[in-house]
Amino acid sequence: MKKLLLPIIILTIVVLLSGCSAAKKVPYFKNIDSISLAASKGLYDARIMPKDLLSIAVVTSDQETSRPFNLFANMPTTNGSSSTIMNTTVQQYLVNNDGEINFPVIGKLKVVGLTNTECEQLIFSKVKPYFSEAENPVVTVRLSSYRVVLAGAVKSPGVVPVTNEKMSIMEAIASAGDLTIFGKRDNVLLIRENPDGQKEIHRLNLNDANLINSPYYYVQQNDYIYVEPNKVEANNAYVSATTSLWMSFLSVGLSLTGLLIGILK
Repeated sequence: MKKLLLPIIILTIVVLLSGCSAAKKVPYFKNIDSISLAASKGLYDARIMPKDLLSIAVVTSDQETSRPFNLFANMPTTNGSSSTIMNTTVQQYLVNNDGEINFPVIGKLKVVGLTNTECEQLIFSKVKPYFSEAENPVVTVRLSSYRVVLAGAVKSPGVVPVTNEKMSIMEAIASAGDLTIFGKRDNVLLIRENPDGQKEIHRLNLNDANLINSPYYYVQQNDYIYVEPNKVEANNAYVSATTSLWMSFLSVGLSLTGLLIGILK
């Protein structure tokens, strides 16, 4: 009995120590009380990227004077009866690979790298000369295609839409249901594409509160975030797949054996 007791005690100690070590890796921003957040001061503004979809509207007191500067399309709809009516809807602008949009009357405008406010100011400066001095057009620009992708050890992997054009990486993770307990919080992979198409790879440590001060705290459109599973989940997945494979082989083998026995009888 004493011989069995010693291994049990050793095993218990190892399990407890490994559990304590794993628990230290679970909390986010463990050192939040010991760092300065001065570098995080400032409001984030998303910048327009190639292949973004922009919703742009030019509004004036007289709707007819601003109509040439708005991209409309007539979409067929039906009313209560079987007759068809035309519903006018505002179309979106696709930013091409050169970072340009083709704006009505004005022509091509370089908008890549601009914030919404900067884009509004650019369009205002281009359309203002077409109106009277008394008319002051209002230009609004919104990003319609802002989304990021989360994959790996998160509870609900997939595409996360960003409706307000501003989202931190913690908000993106929360939108995916948070990381699973098996996700590596100290080695999250971020793949980001620059306006020129160049890919960047960054490793983020969610345990470290200094992430708040980094340029990667706020996600950009089309960011790909991958949470690597730790060894426990990876091993469990391998064992599960291997077990399923062997069970399939065993089932087929038993079926063939039963068939052969029936034939030989």
